[in-house]
Amino acid sequence: MKPQLHKLLVSSDSSFLFKNLDCKYFPNPWHFHKEYELVLINESTGTRFVGDNVSPFQSGDLCLIGSNIPHLFRNSQEYYNQDEDRRASSTFIHFTKHFLGEVFFQIPEMELVNRLLNRSALALDIYGKTKKEVTGILKDMNRQSAEKRLLSLLEILIILSQSRELKPLLSSSYMANTYGDVDKINTVFEFIIKNFDEKIYVEQIASKLHMSVPSFSRYFKHHTRKTFTDYVTEIRIGHVCRLLMENNKSISEISYESGFENLSNFYRHFKRIMGVIPKEYRSRFLKMYD
Repeated sequence: MKPQLHKLLVSSDSSFLFKNLDCKYFPNPWHFHKEYELVLINESTGTRFVGDNVSPFQSGDLCLIGSNIPHLFRNSQEYYNQDEDRRASSTFIHFTKHFLGEVFFQIPEMELVNRLLNRSALALDIYGKTKKEVTGILKDMNRQSAEKRLLSLLEILIILSQSRELKPLLSSSYMANTYGDVDKINTVFEFIIKNFDEKIYVEQIASKLHMSVPSFSRYFKHHTRKTFTDYVTEIRIGHVCRLLMENNKSISEISYESGFENLSNFYRHFKRIMGVIPKEYRSRFLKMYD
């Protein structure tokens, strides 16, 4: 399916959408909408596809996704098993740039917020003390009236606009491509997620989509700004990161479980993508919870 245009409904007493989602796994396909989206993962793990970024997500993650950026939160495979007792839960806010009027964010007091909304065109990962503060406000919004929720949203936007704890997810050259012929991208994502821990050949997915390898390669790079091989590698590295945080298996065991057949190649790719070696990545994570 192509990235679907979602039209989001707000309640009669609100100018923006505030919602909690609780289910076995996140249901939305690769999609986009004109609204900005602030999304908090309350519970679950998986892979986050946002524009040309692919990365693991886990409970507590928070990000701001700009207008018309295609995205998909795809849960880990175990969430789709019928006998697994797992839940996927998120809290999110959708709002347009003009939900308070055509010129509200152009007034002097909102200059920094207006800049924030412009920066969100590259999608922003929110971390540190800022994430903790905004998460607290989102939790409080569950008990608030519509009027107080509006004030809370403005408070969140002001906090984010003044924070240095925001990291762009997309490459600086990314341009949203939401209207092209991308009917097969979801099929590709599903194939990668289900098979990344095995040897994958581009011929397999090209044949599945009834395309030649050159045609598929051009198609995939046009819609993701990356080669198929690089995309698979990033998903594998994301899975490695999750395992490094969740268990005490050796790094070599984790690399093979994640689809890497050559240990030296694994180290090279991990350092290139994550900026550190696996041992240091695990050590940094453990220090956060000492």
